[in-house]
Amino acid sequence: MERYISARLTDWKNMPASRRKPLILEGARQTGKTWLARELGRTQFESFVEINFEKQQEACSLFEANFDIPRILMGIQALTGRKVMPGKTLLFFDEIQFARRGLLSLKYFYDELPQLHIIAAGSLLGVIDHKDDSFPVGKVSFVHIYPLCFTEFLCAIGRKGLVDLLQSDDHIAIDSFAGIYTDLLRQYYYVGGMPEVVKTYAEEQDYKAVRQVQKDILESYKNDFSHHPPKEIVKRMIMLWESIPAQLAKENRKFVYAALKSGARARDFETSLQWLCDAGVVTKVTRVRSGEIPLRGFEDADAFKLYTLDIGLHGAMAGLDADTLMHGNELFLQYKGALTEQFALQEMRCIDNMEIHYWAPEDSRAEMDFVVQHAGEVIPVEVKAELHLRAKSIPVYISRNHPRRVIRTSLAPYRQGDIVTDIPLYAFRRAFV
Repeated sequence: MERYISARLTDWKNMPASRRKPLILEGARQTGKTWLARELGRTQFESFVEINFEKQQEACSLFEANFDIPRILMGIQALTGRKVMPGKTLLFFDEIQFARRGLLSLKYFYDELPQLHIIAAGSLLGVIDHKDDSFPVGKVSFVHIYPLCFTEFLCAIGRKGLVDLLQSDDHIAIDSFAGIYTDLLRQYYYVGGMPEVVKTYAEEQDYKAVRQVQKDILESYKNDFSHHPPKEIVKRMIMLWESIPAQLAKENRKFVYAALKSGARARDFETSLQWLCDAGVVTKVTRVRSGEIPLRGFEDADAFKLYTLDIGLHGAMAGLDADTLMHGNELFLQYKGALTEQFALQEMRCIDNMEIHYWAPEDSRAEMDFVVQHAGEVIPVEVKAELHLRAKSIPVYISRNHPRRVIRTSLAPYRQGDIVTDIPLYAFRRAFV
């Protein structure tokens, strides 16, 4: 399975020891963190040593006595039967949240043995709830792991040639395959990008099997909600989580607390929402009042939209039927285009150093689906679920903010205008990379 993030892990591996820090792989459960670490160890190192602190309970006491690194490495060798060789071995701490003071140990590895390549990963819910540790501030690096984007999905199901064509930017040739790309995009809307789900689809081509794996993942998330956060907020976390498909189905996709229950207020749910965001299962996209740099200077934090981690999981939560795949473009119009916005958000979220908001002025009903700050530029993004492209929001935004360019993504073919560039949904990511 090809993951674009692997290139960043290779860059980390090749850094001089003086600059390289222990690496923490962040992200929601089952996004592929463990697989990525193992693949890096298999392909880039002479040896790979893994400790899973959830399965190997005896390893959890390694850091309790002290942070004597030679003693800890001797303990690891005794547990695994493998020697850790700085510069040649990748040491991987999986489910590190189960090891008391495990996170803090990374500081001492960095200070005392910088030649050693070390990666840590774990359920983010567990990591942020690990109150016994002092966090090794300034002593670790981070990489966030997301589900597979659309082109990674294409590679995983054996359609890399179509990915190469997209990356060629030969729009005439790409347009000639529009029907094929649209069919595959429809499949991605249903399957999504969770690695286990994609693997199941690639091997079995069975939508029922896909849906069962998605339901299992959703159930594992709810179990996490029940075990890690304070018990008094669990019920509200689940209410928030399960409300997202319906909230996005509204004409105005702005999240409304009153839709959760009568009389619900923001202050009753703020802590629960923060847990979901920190866990990586929810993305909060806040409103900005202006399209100027820096966008955060014009942010209205009280107005926001919520999106799920993955478009396939979103469809499973909403009860999207696989039969819908057989009905032309109906899938793209489900929930008033909510799935298409989820797709666009998911594609942009995988791009490094991109800040994502939406735009709506105080005195107008016009709204720009997304406004992103990337590479020193603010780019408005209009997302359309069909071929009809007329929208009042773009001219209103242009008249008020004077952008250099606007990206509109839909099922329509590529077209370069003076300001507005039309990008097919299946090529949307190419607008930024």
